Amino acid sequence: MSRPRPEPVQVVKQRRDSALSALVERVPYVQFLGISFDRRGDELTATMNYDEKLIGNPMLPALHGGATAAFLETAAIIELSWQMIWPSIESDSHELPPLRMPKTIDFTVDYLRSGLPRDAYARARVNRSGRRYASVHVEAWQDNREKLFAQATGHFMMPQKND
Repeated sequence: MSRPRPEPVQVVKQRRDSALSALVERVPYVQFLGISFDRRGDELTATMNYDEKLIGNPMLPALHGGATAAFLETAAIIELSWQMIWPSIESDSHELPPLRMPKTIDFTVDYLRSGLPRDAYARARVNRSGRRYASVHVEAWQDNREKLFAQATGHFMMPQKND
């Protein structure tokens, strides 16, 4: 018995990229803050492209703390949602489930140094994800992955089937 031919790589990439785009479009501020996501397999890296409107202290200049917090929270929500829909996108049916976003319970940001006037990057790691609750840690850097300028921990209420 022969096994079925694997899907062409371009079909797989297109399905994953369109699922990610549909997810990102659901989050407020993504366009305003200039956030995009780079996908490598199931790993996501968020990028907040530098824009003058993101500067909070023009004397330094430094990124506004609110923009930094929104960037980290967005990265956390997208990562958590991405992990929720990944099994469906990779299943035999390849169907995208209804997109229901987690809701923030609390979000704590540690500002480790001033965000410089340049692009910022973030990666989120889901520490725990259950049926009702999830915990996510996010790290943000600019020029050097080892020199974080901010990190955050958030707790989220997971969407229920009837939401």
